[in-house]
Amino acid sequence: MRVEERNAAHDLGFCWSRYKEFGDEQARNELILAYSPLVKYVAGRMRSGLPAHVEEADLVSYGLLGLIGAIERFDPGRNIKFETYALSRVKGAIIDELRALDWVPRSVRHWARQVERSVTRLENQLGRAPSDEEIAADLEMSATELQDILLQISNGSIVALDECWRMSGTEGDRISLMDTLEDGSAPDPSKALDLLSLKEHLANAIRRLPEREKIVIGLYYYEGLTLREIGEVLGVTESRVSQLHTKAILRLKGRVKDQLDPNSF
Repeated sequence: MRVEERNAAHDLGFCWSRYKEFGDEQARNELILAYSPLVKYVAGRMRSGLPAHVEEADLVSYGLLGLIGAIERFDPGRNIKFETYALSRVKGAIIDELRALDWVPRSVRHWARQVERSVTRLENQLGRAPSDEEIAADLEMSATELQDILLQISNGSIVALDECWRMSGTEGDRISLMDTLEDGSAPDPSKALDLLSLKEHLANAIRRLPEREKIVIGLYYYEGLTLREIGEVLGVTESRVSQLHTKAILRLKGRVKDQLDPNSF
């Protein structure tokens, strides 16, 4: 990290401390200024999918309200970056204001309902998902007209990721759309469980090794010693250490495979 970046991070940390501990308004304003580029970024991304009459400057002003709310609610003690937390707040604030303006024409809402009903009706009749041509015929229009309508509906369809929806089959349980999105960087639960099981079996197998083989495995894989260095510790030749290592690995493979699914290897 460069000196300027370290200084900036230090300054922000000092601002967070002053604001959260003492309610310092100057620190709050400095935080708003420091994170305002995030609002500009979000507004610019969202602007591309909106009608021409929606100004980016308006989106920025809506997003600033979300940023201020995020700063007021954020807990620096939590193990989460503020930018990650604020992103959904800024988006949500912009979307809420756009909804309040009700900029989507009534005709678009009307056609959205018509297309939805047509798709549901045709699925029940055909027992499968209908094609665009079948939907257009049901609505008594051409396929080109249907595509134009779908494009208008798409441009008018904005959903807040932090909006809560009631889960079917539950008693009042609610979940936000953000919680349903897959986190590509998160570990796969099933793979994590398999890895944990493998580690447990491997640890048990290592404990059952003969003493010298156990020492070789420990020094080689955990201490990072070379075979020659291990030989010096044990008072044997490097080739003897290599033999002990090979036997240990073969024992471990056999014991672990006996306890786990061989297809996973």
